[in-house]
Amino acid sequence: MRHTQQEVITRLIQEFDSLDRLVNNLTDEEWIKPLARSETKDPWTVKDALAHITHWKADELRKFRKQPVPLEERGLNITDGNRLIYERWRDRSPQEVFAWHRQVQQETLAVLLKIPETWFNQRERRSEWPFDLVGHSRIHRMKDIEQALKKSIK
Repeated sequence: MRHTQQEVITRLIQEFDSLDRLVNNLTDEEWIKPLARSETKDPWTVKDALAHITHWKADELRKFRKQPVPLEERGLNITDGNRLIYERWRDRSPQEVFAWHRQVQQETLAVLLKIPETWFNQRERRSEWPFDLVGHSRIHRMKDIEQALKKSIK
């Protein structure tokens, strides 16, 4: 499938809006709700899932900018990378994670708007490309965050 800049940006905005609406007004109690599943053996919470989503989105942004992999992340497999993200963000406040989530979205949009249209449609890609910007977020939003918060919704 070939993509267009506008189509990728539209999907990015739609998923961001869905996730942002979900986490925008969470209580302190909701931020620390445990997930039924996590990417590591660590006891992930809603806050940890948002940090995880945001990290991989920022990592995709790093690739778009053609920046190198940070030294501490080089050579890590997915499990070890996810553990590192958890360690980095587990003691930070939900407000810090939420602010980072919004900052990465703004930076991602700015970068995508500067990339020439030909870059988006120059070759065949999977329908969910770029996965870490949209599909990855949707999976964790629906399977993890929404499920953890269902118990809070009356």
